[in-house]
Amino acid sequence: METYKDLENVMVFDHPLIQHKISRLRDKHTGTNEFRQLVGEIAMLEGFEALSDLPLEDIEVETPIEKCKTPVIAGKKLAVVPILRAGLGMVDGVLSLVPTAKVGHIGLYRDPETHEPHEYYCKLPSPIEERTIVVVDPMLATGGSGSAAIDFIKQHGGRKIKFMCIIAAPEGVEKLHHDHPDVQIYIGHVDRELNKDAYICPGLGDAGDRIFGTL
Repeated sequence: METYKDLENVMVFDHPLIQHKISRLRDKHTGTNEFRQLVGEIAMLEGFEALSDLPLEDIEVETPIEKCKTPVIAGKKLAVVPILRAGLGMVDGVLSLVPTAKVGHIGLYRDPETHEPHEYYCKLPSPIEERTIVVVDPMLATGGSGSAAIDFIKQHGGRKIKFMCIIAAPEGVEKLHHDHPDVQIYIGHVDRELNKDAYICPGLGDAGDRIFGTL
C-alpha cells in the first residue's frame, strides 16, 4: 500500500489480489453474480488493512488450559455506512471481518446536468460520535457524493471517519482530501481521469447497475 502523491491520509492498495480482482471487475463480460462477489471480496481485503488501527482492550477468558488476558476490539461497535445504492455491494465484505458492526445508510443522487450530489436519505447508528465509521462506495469520481456523505456524518456528530472505495479518479481523490483532510481514504486503484460525463476512465462502468443487474 502506498500514499497517493504524498497526500496524507490517502492510501492506495498495491496488493496483487486486489489488483487482480479489480481487473475482473473492469471486464464488460463479467456477469452480475461474479461482479457482486468480487466487490465484496475487494471490500474485505481493503477492510483488513483499513481496520488495522481499531482500539483494543484486554479481557479475561478461560482457555481449556487456564485463565488469561487477551485482546478484543474496544469501545462502541464499528459503523459501516454505504452510500446508496452501489455502496451496499461493499457492506458484506466489511461485515465478514466485523460481524457485529452496525450499518447506517446515506442516500445520494447525482444531478445529471451539474453532477452535484443531493441527499434523499440518512440513517446512522447511535451514538455515532462514539464509533469508528467506515463509509463505503465502489467509485470515487468527482468526489462530490463522498464529500457530501462525510459532511452529513459530521453534522450528526461523527468524528473518526474512514472512506473506502475500489476505483477513484484523481479529481475525486483531491476533492475529498481537500474537503476532509482528517478522513483516512483507502483506494483500490486510481484511474486516469474523468470524462465529460464525469465517468471514471477506464473505470468499470456504472457500479450500481453492474452490482444489481440493472443495465
